[in-house]
Amino acid sequence: MTAQASAAPMGAATGRFALIGAGPMGLAMAKVMKEQGIPFQGFELHSDVGGLWDIDAPQSTMYETAHLISSKNMTQFDDFPMDEEVAEYPSHHEMRRYFRDFARHFDLYKDYAFNCEVLSCVPLGAAGEGWQVTWRDGDGVEQSETFAGVMIANGTLAEPNIPSFKGSYSGEQIHAAQYRDPRQFADKRVLIVGAGNSGCDIAVDAIHHGVSCDISMRRGYYFVPKYVFGKPADTMGGAIRLPMWLKRRVDGMILKWFVGDPQKYGFPKPDYALYESHPVVNSLILFHAGHGDLKVRPDIDHVDGKTVFFTDGSQADYDMILTATGYLLHYPFIDKELLNWQGAAPHLYLNCMHPSRDDLFVLGMVEASGLGWQGRHEQAEMVARYIKGIQAGSASASRLQQEKAAGFQRATGGMNYLKLARMAYYVDKATYRKAVTGWIKALTGGTS
Repeated sequence: MTAQASAAPMGAATGRFALIGAGPMGLAMAKVMKEQGIPFQGFELHSDVGGLWDIDAPQSTMYETAHLISSKNMTQFDDFPMDEEVAEYPSHHEMRRYFRDFARHFDLYKDYAFNCEVLSCVPLGAAGEGWQVTWRDGDGVEQSETFAGVMIANGTLAEPNIPSFKGSYSGEQIHAAQYRDPRQFADKRVLIVGAGNSGCDIAVDAIHHGVSCDISMRRGYYFVPKYVFGKPADTMGGAIRLPMWLKRRVDGMILKWFVGDPQKYGFPKPDYALYESHPVVNSLILFHAGHGDLKVRPDIDHVDGKTVFFTDGSQADYDMILTATGYLLHYPFIDKELLNWQGAAPHLYLNCMHPSRDDLFVLGMVEASGLGWQGRHEQAEMVARYIKGIQAGSASASRLQQEKAAGFQRATGGMNYLKLARMAYYVDKATYRKAVTGWIKALTGGTS
């Protein structure tokens, strides 16, 4: 079956939800809605499923050397494990194949209209009165239809957060979103700005393919190896839930054993506690810094021509600056006020449920170390079972409705996450999954 041949017909909108996006979260929601008998129409900008994991998708930020930073067993859907021959840390090619296989296995292709760009979602009144959804199809024709509700699953990593620098830079400047192939670094002196997971991955590419590579860091990071005692690092914990103070001590000791002290290679010391920001799962960057292949620089003060001046008074010339400075949440087809934005992200119950509307959901706007696709599948199941419960007038759905309307805090588990845009929708995995699975149990007839 091909995506192009399986665009779904646009029948009557009675009771149907519009589901925007066919990436991992959109597919999980589509699967659960089918299982729960909730009618919907899916819309996808690309010609196939997979979201950002399809490097050919128009808004994909993937690059050729990209791999998962979590192991496959900790990332996959429980009811659709990856093939045995797939590597422990799959490439984006394997992930694209996985999501296409997922869509075929659960017969989801026919529920999506592909090559469709959603242009606007406008409520026709109070919750329950419907939404007018307008989109442009693959032939460039605008269409509009009324839906019972809207589910947004267009991803969190499509809108680049592009910094500005004092002065004028005459070299080539790109964001990580524009990076595709290491050959872009050929014959160039490269400066990577930002040392998150993508920044460190791309720096390793630049070391091998460019003339030279430096990395500019505003703050320090905790570095985690992909393997500990010969096993994927993310599979080592979890059997016993430790209090955070003890977990930090134990994990910090393990990191010292396997990573050492990054400061001796020039990396700044983190000014926050372990797990208050997403760690960098990469030991190659430390390997190359230790071998002199990479120079660690502080924050940029200003630029002039091809010369970059740093805050410590040093300077160097570069042919390319690549900013790996993350992404901003971006929902251009809906009024921001409708999503209850607070700061850098919508403020939603368990990161997905609007406090007062039961016909608007934002899916996949959640991040946590080790959450994996199964944690997101649980989010989808909770939403679907809540919709069914509201329709049936169940007591558990009514309790959830009251709780989200009464005011709530993000499920941080008491963690003091850094006040950064990329951390604005970060949660503590154990706290989050306990709350979500508790509601699933309650909505299926158990007790929360």
